[in-house]
Amino acid sequence: MNALDTTFLSWPFFEPRHRSLAAELEQWARVQLGTAPAEDDDVDASVRDLAARLGAAGWLRYVLPKALGGVSERLDVRSLCLIRETLARYSGLADFTFAMQGLGSGPITLFGSPQQQQRYLPEIATGRRIAAFALSEHAAGSDVAALSCIARREGEDYILDGSKTWISNAGVASQYVLFARTGEAPGAKGLSAFIVDADTPGLGTSERIEVTAPHALGTLRLDSCRVSARNMIGSPGQGFRIAMATLDVFRATVGAAALGFARRALAEAAAHVRERVLFGSRLSQMQATRMRVSDMALEIDAAALLVYRAAWVKDFGAERVTREASMAKLYATEAAQRVIDSAVQLFGGIGVTRGSTVERLYREIRPLRIYEGTSEIQKLVIATQVLGAD
Repeated sequence: MNALDTTFLSWPFFEPRHRSLAAELEQWARVQLGTAPAEDDDVDASVRDLAARLGAAGWLRYVLPKALGGVSERLDVRSLCLIRETLARYSGLADFTFAMQGLGSGPITLFGSPQQQQRYLPEIATGRRIAAFALSEHAAGSDVAALSCIARREGEDYILDGSKTWISNAGVASQYVLFARTGEAPGAKGLSAFIVDADTPGLGTSERIEVTAPHALGTLRLDSCRVSARNMIGSPGQGFRIAMATLDVFRATVGAAALGFARRALAEAAAHVRERVLFGSRLSQMQATRMRVSDMALEIDAAALLVYRAAWVKDFGAERVTREASMAKLYATEAAQRVIDSAVQLFGGIGVTRGSTVERLYREIRPLRIYEGTSEIQKLVIATQVLGAD
C-alpha cells in the first residue's frame, strides 16, 4: 500500500492508547490482509476465516466492554472507528466482518441479561461465533416502525413468523438478534428483540442477495419458529429503543469505514499521478490534477473531523449522539463517494478495469450510503434534531 497520511492521529480526539492501537493494527493488517485477493469466490468461508483471524489477534475484544472480556471499561467508539478505518483500507470484507461482530452483538452487550452475555459474547470475541443483526424487512428498512414480523407469546415461548431481508451474515451467523412485533403498542412501541440461534427449527435462509461488492447478505424466513422467552433481550416493547441505541453506537463507525476507503483511494491516486506521464509531463504537475487532489484531501479531513467528533462525544459520556453520528455517517459516506470517483477519473481506463484497487473501492463505497440509514434518512434525522419533531 502507498504511503498514507497519519497526522490525524495527533488530533486531541485521541489518547496514547488510540495511537498505539492504530500502529499495532496497521502492522497486523499489512501482514494479514496486505496480500488478500481483491475478490472472494466463497464469501461465507472468507467471513468465517476473517472472524477467526480477527478473534485470534484480539481485535474482536474491542466490540465488548472489559467486564465481558473486552479491552475498555465501556465500548470505546474511537477505537471501533480506528479499527474499521484501518481494516477498510485493506479489505472491505475484513471491515464488514469486524463491523457485524460488533453490531450483531451490540444489543446483547448493551441490554442483554448476564446469562445471555455469558452464553454468546465470549465466543463472539474469539470469532468462533458469527453475529448478525436482523432488523430490515421488504417493506420496513428505513421505516423501522413498519416491521411486520410477528412474535406471539405461547406459554414460556414466543412463536415467530415472517421474514427479514438485507440481513448481513444471513446463512453464516451462529445466531441473530432479531426484531419482531409483540404488539404492546402501535408502531415502534410494539417491537421486541430476540436472540434466535441459527439452528432453531423454523428459521431458514431462503435467498442469497448478490450486491456490488463481496458481502454475505440474504433473506431469512421464520415459519412457526419457537424461541424461549428467556431469549428476549430486555423487556417486551423495548425493541425499537434497543435497535436505535445500538445504531447510535455503531453508526459513526460506518463513516469510519468510508473514511478508510477514501484514504486508500487518495493514496492510490497520489502515487499514480506522480508516475503517469502525459504530454511530456507528470500528471501530478497539471493544475487540474492538483485541484482535484486538493479537493479529495479536504473531503477526507472534513469527514474525519465529523467521524471522530461523534466518537469522542459518545466516549465522553453522552447518552445519545444521534445528531453527531448521523452527520458523521452522512458526510463521510457521501464524501468518500466523491473522493473515490475522483480517483477513478485520475486513473482513466485503469480506474474502471475489473480488479483494479480503485474500481473495487468504487463498488465498496456505494452500499455505505444506504445501509444503517440512507443519506436521505440521515438528513431527516439531523433536521429533526435541529428543528424538533414538528
